[in-house]
Amino acid sequence: FIGIGGISMSGFAEYLHNIGFKVSGSDKQKSKITEHLSSLGIDVQYGQRRANITPDIKFVVYTAAIAKDNEEFMEVQRQGIPLLNRSELIGQLMTNFNNAIAVSGTHGKTTTTSMLSQIFI
Repeated sequence: FIGIGGISMSGFAEYLHNIGFKVSGSDKQKSKITEHLSSLGIDVQYGQRRANITPDIKFVVYTAAIAKDNEEFMEVQRQGIPLLNRSELIGQLMTNFNNAIAVSGTHGKTTTTSMLSQIFI
C-alpha cells in the first residue's frame, strides 16, 4: 500500500491482513493508525522510497492522493508490478460477497450506512 496510513487504506490493509494476505506499506510519517497496523504485524515503512518496492510484491494499492511522480509509484511501474487504485480494490473485494450495498456521495454516508446496518444486521 502506498499511503497505508490513510483512514480508508489502513482499513483495507487490516482487512487483507486478517484474511491471510501478507501486507506491507508505506506512509510519509508515523501516526496512531500506522502504529496500530505495525502492532498487527503489518510491515510499515516511513518515507516513500524506491527501495521499499521489492520484487516479491504481488500487487500495489494506491489512492488518487498519490502523485504520479511518487518514487514508489514510479518504481512499481518500472518493475511491472500490477497497480490497483483504491476503487479497483473495492471492486475486487465486493466480488467475494453474494449481496453487497455501496453507499457513496458527498453528505450522509455515515448516517445512511448506520441505518442500513440496523436494518440488515
